[in-house]
Amino acid sequence: MRILLAEDDPMIGDSLRQGLRSEGFTVDWVQDGRSAERALDTTEYALVLLDLGLPKKDGLAVLHGWRQRGLAVPVLILTARDAVPDRVKGLDSGADDYLVKPFDLSELLARMRALLRRQAGRVREIVEIGGLRLDPAAHTVEYQSQPVSLSAREFALLYALLEQPGVVLSREQLEERLYGWGDEVESNTIEVHIHNLRRKLSPGVIRTVRGVGYRLGEKP
Repeated sequence: MRILLAEDDPMIGDSLRQGLRSEGFTVDWVQDGRSAERALDTTEYALVLLDLGLPKKDGLAVLHGWRQRGLAVPVLILTARDAVPDRVKGLDSGADDYLVKPFDLSELLARMRALLRRQAGRVREIVEIGGLRLDPAAHTVEYQSQPVSLSAREFALLYALLEQPGVVLSREQLEERLYGWGDEVESNTIEVHIHNLRRKLSPGVIRTVRGVGYRLGEKP
């Protein structure tokens, strides 16, 4: 799942990027407001983590511009501005949630999951289809009631397919979900992850649609 992180503090940004990647998120990190605007102009994101004190253009101004244009991407504000008027202004400007620094990564992840559930219209977090059961919060997968150990990228790829069980996703679409800017992606990377998932789960869990991409099998 691809998210945009707009944070100008190098230590905080790098720490968040590493922590989120370890949870299977694809993270594009920008460090000023103008870059955040350009990123959302060219790339589709599931969620934005937005610092308010950005150089070149303040985070609230960036957010206001997005909402004026009708962009509905969920936005979670991350900021040191903890006064009530600041929180109210952020929410009234179109933010979906507000988290004051410093914060624990586990709380950030919980708030992100809540926003993504709300965006998808789901009440429950766990995704179950046939014999597959994926729990994003616990980062666990079961197949036929047996636990399956997956890498972060394998987990993210399976999650992408489970979220849209009837949809064929191309290799390019899956690469966009799994890899951020600057990541080196070998030409057969997706095929390798698909092979590993089939080996760990079952050969029929993921179907290849020749010349198009991949989708969940009829009976996972």
